[in-house]
Amino acid sequence: MRTWLPPYRGKLDLFGQNLGDFVEGPGNSFLLSERFADAFRAEGLTGLGGFHPVEVRVRRQRRGPKPTTVPGYVYVIPAYGCAVVDEARSRLRRADPMICTYCRASGVDSIHGFALESGSWTGEDVFRPRGLHGLWVVSARFAHFVAHHGFTNMLLTATGEYVWDPLRLGPPSTAPVGKV
Repeated sequence: MRTWLPPYRGKLDLFGQNLGDFVEGPGNSFLLSERFADAFRAEGLTGLGGFHPVEVRVRRQRRGPKPTTVPGYVYVIPAYGCAVVDEARSRLRRADPMICTYCRASGVDSIHGFALESGSWTGEDVFRPRGLHGLWVVSARFAHFVAHHGFTNMLLTATGEYVWDPLRLGPPSTAPVGKV
């Protein structure tokens, strides 16, 4: 992935009534409203870097009035965590066997719940685990933070209940992971 360099400018496509506090951004990054970013830093949560202001233009995608005010947004990147996906306790369908046991990068065709290796998580509130690149995992503290402040445009799912199956392959068999 290329790194997004300043000046940070972007377009937001608005489909609903209001702009959200969370916007999926380019690559492995995302945008947070300044309200969200200020509260994140004030409460001492960890795992996000950057916090660069972004100039946004809003483009309405459905009928309705354009928003009269656009909140400020910042560009953030979640940390690469030390947490590792526990292959034995996770329900993953991998395209290829793992080659590197450190990064655990190999194609994942579907996810039907996952767990982290005990003792591998170092306490970040937002992070990307080794073995599931492209996913962001958050702590229970972060989930409480989102609910407490009423932040919008986020759907948090417990790791054991998370399902991603774009090819509709279904859950893996009981065979060892990587031998599906």
